[in-house]
Amino acid sequence: MFYDAVTEFIFVEDMLRKADVIFMPGSVCPELAMHAARLYQEGYAPVILSSGKYSITKGYLELPEKTAFASSNNPTPHDDSCLTECDYLCAILRTEGVPESAILREPEATFTWENAIYSRRVTDSAGLDIRRAILCCKAYHARRSLMYYQQQFPETEFLVSPVVVDGISRENWYRTRKGIDKVLGEVERCGGQFHEIIAEAAGL
Repeated sequence: MFYDAVTEFIFVEDMLRKADVIFMPGSVCPELAMHAARLYQEGYAPVILSSGKYSITKGYLELPEKTAFASSNNPTPHDDSCLTECDYLCAILRTEGVPESAILREPEATFTWENAIYSRRVTDSAGLDIRRAILCCKAYHARRSLMYYQQQFPETEFLVSPVVVDGISRENWYRTRKGIDKVLGEVERCGGQFHEIIAEAAGL
């Protein structure tokens, strides 16, 4: 069925194994950092690379309303120290018990393609050999994120560990207007944005 084809394409999820790094594309969804922190605490990877400045469509950082994700002993990261998505996600990682020594930062990317490009620069500068990586991203953003990161890390095996946000999952995306718009918007972007990337790679 049509729904099944779209679902299988967009909602990528893999069985996890130990990896060299957890990649986290730019976002202001605290659930992503909380999930990445759990993966780190469970020993899936020794380091988390958080990427993101702010959304290019907004041109500035807009944080969500304060939520109860922080523990009672730690403040929520909604102060002037959070100037980028990277700052925000890293503050949550620290709140969730990830040590600073296990966090890598990329604070300049303003869209997913830049998340991948600039993350590659960070790992290269750090001299990291990324044989296997976990990609921690929004569930409905999984395919496009994976395609970008695979393009920048062609030698790396990627395992996608998605997080359901905005109430949009593989089971229900076609039941709400918001879910339809988000998911089919991702299908369109996978075609439209990769058009030039593929053509350039082919020398066309």
